[in-house]
Amino acid sequence: MFNKDLMSRFLPSGEGEGGSGLRLLVTGSNGLLGQHLIKMLIESTSHQIIATGRGENRLPFTVSERYHYFSLDITDGIAVHDFILSYKPDVIIHAAAMTQPDQCEENEVSCWNVNVTATRFLVDAAELIQARFIYISTDFVFDGLNGPYKETDETGPVNYYGSSKLAAEKSVMESKLQWSIVRTVLVYGNILVGNRSNVISWVKDNLQNHQPIKVVDDQLRTPTYVEDLAKGILLILAKNATGIYHVSGEESMSPYDMAAATADYLHLDKSLMTKVNADTFTQPAKRPLKTGFIIEKAKKDLGYQPISFKESLKKMLG
Repeated sequence: MFNKDLMSRFLPSGEGEGGSGLRLLVTGSNGLLGQHLIKMLIESTSHQIIATGRGENRLPFTVSERYHYFSLDITDGIAVHDFILSYKPDVIIHAAAMTQPDQCEENEVSCWNVNVTATRFLVDAAELIQARFIYISTDFVFDGLNGPYKETDETGPVNYYGSSKLAAEKSVMESKLQWSIVRTVLVYGNILVGNRSNVISWVKDNLQNHQPIKVVDDQLRTPTYVEDLAKGILLILAKNATGIYHVSGEESMSPYDMAAATADYLHLDKSLMTKVNADTFTQPAKRPLKTGFIIEKAKKDLGYQPISFKESLKKMLG
């Protein structure tokens, strides 16, 4: 639950600072994307920002006239309704989700509550105030048989995570809102606060410690650097773009390709790496083999341009 008195002090007039900019609500702000998105919004826009997440604030930003954090359980419909009607955001950027496919496969009820029911709560409340709605989705809405995919390709998830995200997409599309859906792929980058691992740090830590690793080589993706994804969302926001957008990197890579490029960049011993296929590992959730995105629509409509994987390594590893 949230503190209404604190919110009323934060926005006594129901408007942003000086009446300028938009009032933005960002869910999932403690996550990798959420942290970078909040950082970019604070640094490059004049918008009023409310960040929400589970539990305590893990963001490294000082509370100000333009930024505040509230803990919000998005699976609590009453709390979501009250929160949104108290704050009255102009735009909701819904980045919160249960994103681990195996966790979703083993906890279907929790997955549905977080990914679908919570999205419907947010959409229903947004309709009451006609807020714009930007929903962050995934390549796992596709079956992986015919990738890379463009926005108009037929969906067909192969696991429960993908099914839940597709159901949430449909709730957004069937709403009466001005909406955008941002699908992305295998997001990676350094988290600003916390100790969350990523494929780059995993490879670095193991190879530097001379630990052998097995890396999948039969799954293809277009990996997305987190700062690129945040920039893509800001472009959608700035241009009032609506509809579905595929926002990812441009290079088709397997996890092994990513690991090999990381090892090369750091001059680590690639002989410690073994190529394996997905069947080597026992995982509850099936993964689509070949996804990845065709991003021409985002490039044309938004001016979106991701950096190369090598450039992202420089940003992450110095």
